[in-house]
Amino acid sequence: MSSKAYNISKTFILCVSVFFSTLGISQTEDAMRGIKTVVIDPGHGGQDPGCHGAHSNEKEVTLAIGLKVGAYIEKAFPEINVIYTRKTDVFIELNERAAIANRNKADLFICIHANAGPAKAIGAETYVLGLHRTDAQRKIAERENSAIEFEADSETRYEKLSADAIIARQLQLSVFLDHSIEFAARVQDQFVDLGRENRGVRQAGFLVLYKTTMPSVLIETGFLTNPSEEDFLTDTASQTAMAGSIFTAFEDYKVYYESADQSTLLDQSEPIDYGIDPEEPAVIDSSKVMYRVQIATTAENVSVFDARFLGMSVWTYESNDLHKYTVGLFEDLESAKTLKLEMREKGFENAFVVAFMGKERISIEKAIKLTEN
Repeated sequence: MSSKAYNISKTFILCVSVFFSTLGISQTEDAMRGIKTVVIDPGHGGQDPGCHGAHSNEKEVTLAIGLKVGAYIEKAFPEINVIYTRKTDVFIELNERAAIANRNKADLFICIHANAGPAKAIGAETYVLGLHRTDAQRKIAERENSAIEFEADSETRYEKLSADAIIARQLQLSVFLDHSIEFAARVQDQFVDLGRENRGVRQAGFLVLYKTTMPSVLIETGFLTNPSEEDFLTDTASQTAMAGSIFTAFEDYKVYYESADQSTLLDQSEPIDYGIDPEEPAVIDSSKVMYRVQIATTAENVSVFDARFLGMSVWTYESNDLHKYTVGLFEDLESAKTLKLEMREKGFENAFVVAFMGKERISIEKAIKLTEN
C-alpha cells in the first residue's frame, strides 16, 4: 500500500526549496542519499506517565514497543543509525525530542504513543502534522501536547499551534509531509494485516511533529482505557507483533523512499494531455493488470479539474481515508515508468507507479507476477 501527498506548483516548490536552504537541508541530496538515520521516540517517560489503564502507564508501553522497533531496524539494516530519544524511564522535553532528530539530520522520525478514550474505544491510528478534522482528534493532540506541563517555563517556550501556524508549517515542509503520509499509510496497512482495528491515517497539531524537519509520524498504538486493548498492549508477544508491523512498514517505505529520484523542475505553463479519459471505466478490462502513475494524495477531496493538475486527465481512488490522484493507463510497466519520469520532470517529484486489477489496487510485485503468468 502506498500514498502520496500534495503536488505543488513550480513557484511554490521553489519557495519551499528556499526554506530548506535556510535550514541547511537539500531536498535532492536528502532523497538521493537514502535512509541513513532513523529516530525512535517512545512517548512520555519519567515524571510524565502519559495516559494509563487499570494496570499500566503509556510510558511503559511506548518504551517497550519503541525499543523493539529499533532493534528490528538495527538487525536488518546495520548500516542505518538508529537513535532513541530515550531508552530508559526518563523524561525528555518535547522540544528536545524534535531537536534530537533535527541535530542528527534524521531521515525518519517515528513517535510511538498509546491512546486514551471511552472504555469501548479500539484500534490504532497514525498521525501526520495537520489540522484536526474531529473533536476527538483535537483532544488526542491536546493530551499528548500536555507533556509540556512537566517542563519549566513551557508557556514562554512553546508557541500556540493555531490553524494558521499549522498550515504555514505544512507548506514549509510539504515535501516531507508527502513522505510522512507514505510511511503512515504503510503502518496502518500492516496493523490491518495484524488484525488491529484500522482508525486510519489522520492529521492533528502535535507539537513534536511541528518541530521536526523530516518525514515524521506519531503512532497511537491502541487504547489503554479499553481493558482488552490494555491487555493486548501490555503483552510482550503483542508488543513484539506491533513492533514487527511498524518495522515491516519501514522496510516497504525504505524501498519506496530510496527509489524516488529528484528531477529538475521544468516549466509547468503548458498543460499536458495524455489522451486518456479516466471517466470511462467501462473501457477498462477488469481482468487485466493496468498501471497508472500516482501524482498526489490529499486528506481533503480535490476536484480532478483543479489547476494544479495542469489540465491532465486524472483518475482518483480512496484508501485509508485519503484521496489519491493518478494519470495514465498502461498495460505494460515500462510505459508507466516513462510517464512517471515525465511527471517528476513536470514538478510532481514524488510520482510513482501503481497497479490495478479493475478498480482494485494491487502491489507492483503481484502485478508483475500476474503479467508473467
